[in-house]
Amino acid sequence: MKNMIEIRIHGRGGQGAKTAAQFIVESAITDGKHIQAFPEYGPERTGAPMKTYARISDNIIKTHEAVAEPDIVMVIDPTLLDVADVSEGMTKSGILIVNSTETPEKIKQKTGCPGKVYTIDATGISIDLLGTNMPNMPILGALSNVCPDVKLDVLTKSVRDKFLNKIGEEKTKANIEAMERAHRELKG
Repeated sequence: MKNMIEIRIHGRGGQGAKTAAQFIVESAITDGKHIQAFPEYGPERTGAPMKTYARISDNIIKTHEAVAEPDIVMVIDPTLLDVADVSEGMTKSGILIVNSTETPEKIKQKTGCPGKVYTIDATGISIDLLGTNMPNMPILGALSNVCPDVKLDVLTKSVRDKFLNKIGEEKTKANIEAMERAHRELKG
């Protein structure tokens, strides 16, 4: 069994992909895992397509390259399905999580993903609970449903610790509720 989980996140600048990767690895470090998270930017501007990577391992991580064969791919912005090969490098054991109202079957057809496909209306959840289109927190909740190394209770504690003084109690609670709802509503 592979002792490292490699995650690639597709998003657009300003959607919180980098923040999501940071929360992913911070949730795993509490279990004594070795971690790594870093972004890959093209033109560094809001709205530009970008990728972020995260690694979680039982052993020291020696590579610092982009994730070429991801175990999990998360797509924060569904418009990227038309401009990026989000399933590149994935195998039959891979997991694709897409922010979409479409069925997992339709996304599987559209992307040609060889692995398991899940969908979550992260945009709808974020607009409903946060009052804005910031789908990174709901997509984290969805990830916690399928990745044992990313635990929902640890994510919520990390969000509470990081956000409470920064954005206040009401917005922090809304972000946590968005993660919990996405965890429950993931389709796949």
